[in-house]
Amino acid sequence: MMAIDRDRESGWMREPEAEENGSVLPASSTTIPPSSEEMSAAPASSPAHPGSRYNPLLLDFDGSVLPFLGGLGNFNKRLVLLTWIPALFLSFSQFSDFFLLDIPDKWCKTNGTMVMMNTAHDSHLRLGNATTTRAPEVMLLLPPPQLPTTPSPMVGTLPPNSNDSCLCHQWTYQIHAGLVQNVVSKWDLVCDSSWKVHIAKFSLVVGLIFGYLITGCIADWIGRRLVLLFSVVFNLVFGLSVALSVNVTMFSTLRFFEGFCLAGIFLCLYALRIELCPPGHRFMITMVASFIGMAGQFLLPGLAALCRDWQVLQAVIICPFILMLSYWYIFPESLRWQMATMQFETSKKQILQILHRNRVNTESDIKGVMPELERELLRRPKKVCIVKVVGTRNLWKNILVLCVNSLTGYGIHHCFAKSLMDPEVNMNTSIMHNFYANYFAMAGITLASCLAMCPVVGFLGRRGGLLLFMILTALASLLQLGLLNLIGKYTQRPDTGMSETVKNKFSIVFSIIGMFSSHAVGSLSVFFCSEITPTVIRGGGLGLVLASAGFGMLTAPIMELHNQKGYFLHHVIFACCTLICIICILLLPESKNQNLPENIPDGEHYTRQPLLPHKKGEQPLLLTNSELKDYSGLHDSVAMGDGVSENTTVNGIKSA
Repeated sequence: MMAIDRDRESGWMREPEAEENGSVLPASSTTIPPSSEEMSAAPASSPAHPGSRYNPLLLDFDGSVLPFLGGLGNFNKRLVLLTWIPALFLSFSQFSDFFLLDIPDKWCKTNGTMVMMNTAHDSHLRLGNATTTRAPEVMLLLPPPQLPTTPSPMVGTLPPNSNDSCLCHQWTYQIHAGLVQNVVSKWDLVCDSSWKVHIAKFSLVVGLIFGYLITGCIADWIGRRLVLLFSVVFNLVFGLSVALSVNVTMFSTLRFFEGFCLAGIFLCLYALRIELCPPGHRFMITMVASFIGMAGQFLLPGLAALCRDWQVLQAVIICPFILMLSYWYIFPESLRWQMATMQFETSKKQILQILHRNRVNTESDIKGVMPELERELLRRPKKVCIVKVVGTRNLWKNILVLCVNSLTGYGIHHCFAKSLMDPEVNMNTSIMHNFYANYFAMAGITLASCLAMCPVVGFLGRRGGLLLFMILTALASLLQLGLLNLIGKYTQRPDTGMSETVKNKFSIVFSIIGMFSSHAVGSLSVFFCSEITPTVIRGGGLGLVLASAGFGMLTAPIMELHNQKGYFLHHVIFACCTLICIICILLLPESKNQNLPENIPDGEHYTRQPLLPHKKGEQPLLLTNSELKDYSGLHDSVAMGDGVSENTTVNGIKSA
């Protein structure tokens, strides 16, 4: 006993025990023993937390601070509403490329007459006299572009000395997306200049990827509010400048910076939404924001039809962000982030403001949050960068698994969308050759996916729901790759009764199921990451998962640049990734109704639970985190076990 006490006084801590049931204690490098002054100042009812530098009462935001402030009171409800409204504007910007960069049909004017030229893109299909456009898929971020293939023979007659369908000096265009003029028709981005359209589409996606990575780290360092406001200001500058572009190079460059700023707005609003809510409301509030975003997706075609010109549409999309400038005065910094980074001086002012607006009496402070906050006012803030996660045991694994899940979900989504819109599959379905039919079909699948997520996640939890949707994605992918090839062999034998129509119908069914489930996988991966990543690095963790989703979608334009060469291999690789993800998901913790981890040691305690809960009265064979203690003899283990909280879960996180 005396030897152990001397070791603890000298700051030495033993190495954690080996993982038992996936649960580990935080590494010794992150465990700092509390000082004697802190031990004397801590209330008797609140034992010192081994991974915190201050009293655990302030660290327990969901269990102590938030209930003291009135929970999801009127003030927090107004703030949540303010995070919902911009989701409509963000949706307009993210899906605007479908209209700004739609590749139209074109006619060549020769001797006062117009000769129709078949654009013959891989996204166009000629049926009789009608040329229709396939709509790209719908995702959380902007989907990748399509590259035109080699032009087919022209319709009509050109002058005898002209053998190339692109030898034309003046074009007339017919745009399918409700506009009279867009970027392609303004600068004649056809034939030899068609590659510039795809560079313009690349620019927004690449801007989003860099924006998620950089603004996420900055939000952990200077706060969510400042990053949000700076992103809004620069988004207004770059977004309105896009409408004034004089050439496609200027357009593409400004779209990159616009995507960068959009990423900062989306990420900060997502983090603020999560950090404002108690455990039982986080998923519902996040899904409401998703439904508002989908409403913008459904309204965008009507907005484009009203604007008629791409410059007017771009300005109309950007101008509503002016309303967000008022957030400087009405939206405070995240109190949870301030408490987690030990900014107690500003936290105290904000707590008093919230108590006043929620009309909460300070005498209801039973746990003594305010007195404890007064004792910690002189502490220096401590901010953490996402690179600190490299030294952890479990946290980096959880984030890595979710990054791979989002990469796979959004990467394979394009494979299903391409199969659904394949001209060979849909040659007998004329409705699927219309731009608006395709656009709303993709939006409808996305809406159905989000609607299905609500009961599934509510019943199975975050990990169970993610596992179910990933299994559906893997099955749809494997059946489409294997079963359809088998059916294709039988269609060549008349005696089997199989026809090409049967194969096409199976392909459509598997594609719809795959798009349905892969969208849910990507969305759940982002939400899951926001719950298991500690508050001090939540921005950086969200940035990594969202950037991974962007990289998954960039694989589609890479294929398009090669004119669909390697498409089958692309689908096979992502199908294999789904099988790996199914195994990796089992290593994740369950975050349903759990308090958010505030610092890195809390994130380390957020470890895997068994899939099947223990039966009532059954003694678990393996110790939980709260029971895995350093002991020497029966007396010590009993004494240390007395300080374990009754509501500590197997994750090591106190339940609400």
